[in-house]
Amino acid sequence: MNSEQQYIDLYTEAADLVKRHSADVLNAVRDKAFADFKAQGFPSRKVERYKYTDMAQLFKPDYGLNLNRLEIPVNPYQAFKCDVPNLSTSLYFVVNDSFYTKSLPQTHIPDGVVVDSLRRVAAEKPDFIEKYYAKIAQTGTDAITALNTMLAQDGLLVYVPRNVKVDRTVQVINILRSDVDLMVNRRVLIVLEEGAEAKFLFCDHASDDRRFLATQVIEAYVGRNASLELNCLEETHYKNTRISNVYIEQQADSRVNHNVITLHNGVTRNRLDLVFKGEGAECQCNGCVIADRKQHVDNNTLIDHQVPHCTSNELYKYVLDDEATGAFAGRVLVRKDAQKTISQETNQNLVATKKARMYTQPMLEIYADDVKCAHGSTVGQLNDAAMFYMRQRGISEREAKLLLEFAFVNEVIDKMELEPLRDRLHYLVEKRFRGELNKCDGCKLCK
Repeated sequence: MNSEQQYIDLYTEAADLVKRHSADVLNAVRDKAFADFKAQGFPSRKVERYKYTDMAQLFKPDYGLNLNRLEIPVNPYQAFKCDVPNLSTSLYFVVNDSFYTKSLPQTHIPDGVVVDSLRRVAAEKPDFIEKYYAKIAQTGTDAITALNTMLAQDGLLVYVPRNVKVDRTVQVINILRSDVDLMVNRRVLIVLEEGAEAKFLFCDHASDDRRFLATQVIEAYVGRNASLELNCLEETHYKNTRISNVYIEQQADSRVNHNVITLHNGVTRNRLDLVFKGEGAECQCNGCVIADRKQHVDNNTLIDHQVPHCTSNELYKYVLDDEATGAFAGRVLVRKDAQKTISQETNQNLVATKKARMYTQPMLEIYADDVKCAHGSTVGQLNDAAMFYMRQRGISEREAKLLLEFAFVNEVIDKMELEPLRDRLHYLVEKRFRGELNKCDGCKLCK
């Protein structure tokens, strides 16, 4: 049996069950997503955007799914203590792929702002969700998005009304929790109206020593003159497979700062599709990867300049040790009418061993003639001269290596706007390089 057949059979047999535990708006696009998935199948390595990760192999194992929405015995507010010092956040939890509603935090958010279960809001305000859901995350062009859309039953909705500024960072902890090997399909919908501002910190953690397969689709709509900072941090374990597709649409004069940090994982595949729909918009897209053992991290990005006078900057850095594999494929598309585009795409990588592998493919596709665009990539090892300099001054080889690696990735971390988060990540990255970051401090779930 090929990998996709088990999911085709699953949906054929359990479609009514999936729909019964979801909302009509989410169900309305489910059958089309199934048809799109059935027609495409999992992308092979011959598909340009998937050439560095064998998707069919990742989905081949037989995972359990909680389609009946059985209650997971965990109270994350009591079990999970992973606050970033000095960063006052509005803290929410998603357990596997369900928004945790039993005990919502006593945090102040401005009037009109909604942070809630996607399924619940879809049932109460179907017209609003229908306007945005599965609109920029197209199931006809990506099989993974189609699979997520046909199986996702709940997730997170964040809505920020016009000209409202959310001062507190919205922190969302995604907890993978199960007594058996489990597949989860999580959905996130973020809507920032004109002039709205919000910052997010998404943290992925696996609380049990089980194989997890997590698919996630994030759709973010950033209105005119709105501002979005979206930080995604993964600290799972070696048995975890994470596949995340992020779709962002920017209107005129909007600003986006998107940061993805992979500190601990098994296999990770991050996709970012960002499109400029209005003039004067800007985006900063940054990534930091630290991988060892046989970990695999694949970041694939598409920045689509559809209109003039927009600016995009990308910086992705990898540090690979042992037999780790990294991949970066970034495409900047400048369409015919997108004059005065400014774009910079950079991928820099440290490969510490002979068995580690890095694949890099920065791309520019330009159809306008009045633009300033550049791209580049480097793959190398630690600087021998710098190592020698530090060794001559009494610094051990291990400590010298750590200092050089730490300095290398700091450039990405320093691009984050939240100072307390930057400080926390400096601390976590140092622990990661020292091999001490096996679990988050204070996380009772992992003990």
